[in-house]
Amino acid sequence: MGWLLILIASVFEVLGAIGLKLYAEKKNPSRLVLYWGGFFVSFVLFYFSLHYLELSIVYPVWVGLGTSGAVLANMLLFHEPKNFPRLFGLTVIIIGVVGLHATL
Repeated sequence: MGWLLILIASVFEVLGAIGLKLYAEKKNPSRLVLYWGGFFVSFVLFYFSLHYLELSIVYPVWVGLGTSGAVLANMLLFHEPKNFPRLFGLTVIIIGVVGLHATL
């Protein structure tokens, strides 16, 4: 249950980051709801995941998945560069997240 919560929390973190980017470009109430709502739901699910998993595992996984998802979303939605250093960095983050999961 904890892993499912943290996975869903990471998805909402990415939605919050997308909302933040959109809101920064144009102030609009729907973009503000996506921004605040995404991060709020993400934090709530993160909190509940701590009932099942250790903070030393949950926090880096949540941040790593959220960061990776936000970078990928920005590459796809906002046409940010897809160069080797970015893709290599994403790969390192994902390997780290998988490594933390494997230590359980």
